Amino acid sequence: MPSASDLPARVAARSRSEARDRTTRVAARMAFIVQCGVGAALAWWLAKDVFDHPLPFFAPVTAIITLGMSYGQRVRRAADVMVGVAIGVLIGDVFAHVFGTGILQLLVVVVLAMTIASLFGAGLLITIQAGVQSAIITTLVAAPGQAFTRWLDAVIGGGVALVISVLVPATGLQRPRQRAALVVQEIGAILTDTVAALRTGDEELARRTLARARASESMLADLRSLSAEGVAVVRLSPFRRRHLPGVQAVADLLEPLDRAIRNLRVLVRRAATGVRRDEVVPPAYVDLVEELARSCDDIARQLHERQQPLTARAGLERLGRRSVLPDPHAGLSGEVIRGQVRSMVVDLLVLTGMSVEEATTHVPVSPSP
Repeated sequence: MPSASDLPARVAARSRSEARDRTTRVAARMAFIVQCGVGAALAWWLAKDVFDHPLPFFAPVTAIITLGMSYGQRVRRAADVMVGVAIGVLIGDVFAHVFGTGILQLLVVVVLAMTIASLFGAGLLITIQAGVQSAIITTLVAAPGQAFTRWLDAVIGGGVALVISVLVPATGLQRPRQRAALVVQEIGAILTDTVAALRTGDEELARRTLARARASESMLADLRSLSAEGVAVVRLSPFRRRHLPGVQAVADLLEPLDRAIRNLRVLVRRAATGVRRDEVVPPAYVDLVEELARSCDDIARQLHERQQPLTARAGLERLGRRSVLPDPHAGLSGEVIRGQVRSMVVDLLVLTGMSVEEATTHVPVSPSP
């Protein structure tokens, strides 16, 4: 147990760690923060100096809201947020201009704006944003001669944010590849923990590993979002069309990764069952899982290095051949684990660029003569 004399050192170490975390967080968000500042300033300039609106409050506000709510899914959600905000501002502007302001007007405007946003297919956050903007518009009386300029200001701000979303995507075109590498790395780590649970008979580790395997689906969902964003950006932005082959290559990883994660969950679940029931899982089968984990690490490393993971093929092909013969002493869980290893070998070979048909030939159903 740490002694009281160690407390100042531990506090200092924790303070340094928190300072590093905060600095890292600020650095990661700096590009987004600068984009919001540029978008707000540009929206204000357009509305005030180009369109001659004396106080275009909603132009920079809408630009910041649109960029903020669409961060990470820029192009599609930027358009959605812009429409949601514009709907709220327009309804509030029209209603306040015709019926004035008051408690009853506020109630009707908020309900109407959120209902119309929902009819347009908006998500919950965007529907709420429509209600917020309509409420602000209804409670802030427009200056004489400025009816409906606030709606135009909102459109200007949203348009600026949409242009920034296309030209300067927040996700970065390399983030999908990096996330794909992290997904494969996580698969390898889960397999490594599964090996440890099988070799030690640690039920608690097996349960934690199963929970981790189930949670890996969220990483794949994030990758799908980033990949779709990357494809949308390169298709919409004329400045980034040259990146389409690389972005599309990452998008092509989604299907084999999805299958690999599904097979992983089955493998880990049977491993947890085998540990709990003390079933026989032959050491050779555990070695297959360990080798599969090493192949995942190789693939992840090459994806991080922006290379096609070709060097992992030899190990996977060897693993496919080794997994052919069953062990007569294996229990049900052991045989399921062997079967899932074979399925994952095919999935990972497809990740390296093989077709499913070609990858399947490297996992034979019987030993070569």
